[in-house]
Amino acid sequence: MVKEAEIIDIIKKVKKEVQKYENPIVTEIGEVTRNPFQVLVSCILSLRTRDETTAKASSRLFALASKPETMIRLSTKQIEKAIYPVGFYKTKARRIKGICKVLLEKYNGKVPDNFDELMKLKGVGRKTANIVMCYGFHKKGYIAVDTHVHRIPNRLGWVKTKKPEQTEEALKELLPRKYWKDFNDIFVTFGQNVCKPVGPKCNSCPVSKNCEYYRKVYLKKMRKKVK
Repeated sequence: MVKEAEIIDIIKKVKKEVQKYENPIVTEIGEVTRNPFQVLVSCILSLRTRDETTAKASSRLFALASKPETMIRLSTKQIEKAIYPVGFYKTKARRIKGICKVLLEKYNGKVPDNFDELMKLKGVGRKTANIVMCYGFHKKGYIAVDTHVHRIPNRLGWVKTKKPEQTEEALKELLPRKYWKDFNDIFVTFGQNVCKPVGPKCNSCPVSKNCEYYRKVYLKKMRKKVK
């Protein structure tokens, strides 16, 4: 089992490495606006969509409406036009309208600062709920696990998990609590720019010597090329 000191060392190296890159857009929106609703909506827009596209779509949409009571007044077509070309933009437009309706009817127009209540909103899964808790409400005790945060700990050899929710639980056992909140932010940026799903930059990675994938997969590929 990986030692805590090694985990902390890797997190520090990854954090230093990603300082040269831009923050994930949802994190940036949370830091700038301190608005849980905008974090929630931008997170929904970001699903299966590149950050650059999400950023532009979020900006266009929030210029029209930035809170549930104004968003609900927009037609679904208006929302679709604002957020296009995010992935599944028509479905997401309907989801946003539906969420606004529930927020206004059940939560006085406020995004609930409760994980279980967030999970009741249609279209909100564990990743989105965790992100809203971390970067919308800036609460500790949550780890948002997306495809990057699932993939990288598995590549490093910290965990052996098949699903993001399994990774979330495993990370809570492994990581010191003070690193939970920023873990998604740091490792999403790392996954987008260095430890990519296809063509990871292992030869320039600052933590390759600690990485199981590097030792067992990448180096073997390089040896075969030499032969």
